[in-house]
Amino acid sequence: MQKPVAIVSYFSMGAYDTNTVDEDIILSGILSELDIPNEIIPWSAPDEDWSRFSTLLIKSVWDYFDFYPEFLKWIKHIESLNIPVLNDLKQILWNSSKTYLLEILANGYPVIAGILLEKGSKFDGKNLSETLGSEIWVVKPLVSGGAKNTLKIHAAEWESQQEKVTELLQNESYLIQPFIKEVAETGEYSLLFFNGKFSHAVLKTPAPNDFRVQHYYGGTIATLSPTAAMLASCQALVDEFASDSLYVRVDGVEISGVFHLMELEMIEPYLFLALDEKAIPNYKKALEERLK
Repeated sequence: MQKPVAIVSYFSMGAYDTNTVDEDIILSGILSELDIPNEIIPWSAPDEDWSRFSTLLIKSVWDYFDFYPEFLKWIKHIESLNIPVLNDLKQILWNSSKTYLLEILANGYPVIAGILLEKGSKFDGKNLSETLGSEIWVVKPLVSGGAKNTLKIHAAEWESQQEKVTELLQNESYLIQPFIKEVAETGEYSLLFFNGKFSHAVLKTPAPNDFRVQHYYGGTIATLSPTAAMLASCQALVDEFASDSLYVRVDGVEISGVFHLMELEMIEPYLFLALDEKAIPNYKKALEERLK
């Protein structure tokens, strides 16, 4: 009897998937069309026997950063079982901390990386405007998603935020990045790739007077065709850092005509499968190449 494929998801509490299309269901439908038996299983399901699956497709582990120590323990357990995982566990571990942005920047790519604020340190904003090249900063955890614990700070007011940021730093490390006005003015681009090949793209625009593009903060999403220059920039990033990924979402912004990376999403990105007619056929082809 053929072993099923596990679509690895999470226990939904409504925090990250409100008003979204359930892409787990779409993925399950694609696999069923390919005659591949499958089940949707939360990564944190207690006492789950993962060895009964042929392959794990990590799709919507949207709370992994809320339970990061447990997630790392789960990854170690899955590694011990030697089950094929897509995207693979080494990619996921590398991608789970935003230190990867610093690595990509060090390789010469335009990246909105910022600087590291170490766990246990005291927040000091005295010279940050010069260092970051901006009078407005964004502070976010190294391990996070969905704009969780993300703050926007004006340089002139950093002292009033010092205690709050210092308190956050007692629990985990953060990145502090320059605020990119182009995100508020134009939006954030997301280009989707399956098996290293471009599939489709969207533009995520924040609500008025906000800087977070997530839909649950009032952001809007529209499909678009990227320029040749933007596509080439994103393809280069995928080729170097995500060439073996089943899926990767390249998030970024254009500054003076140059694409700057903001996130290279290889763990649990929303793939906007219902927004573009090319998305599901492209994903189906990529899955067939991997699993058949």
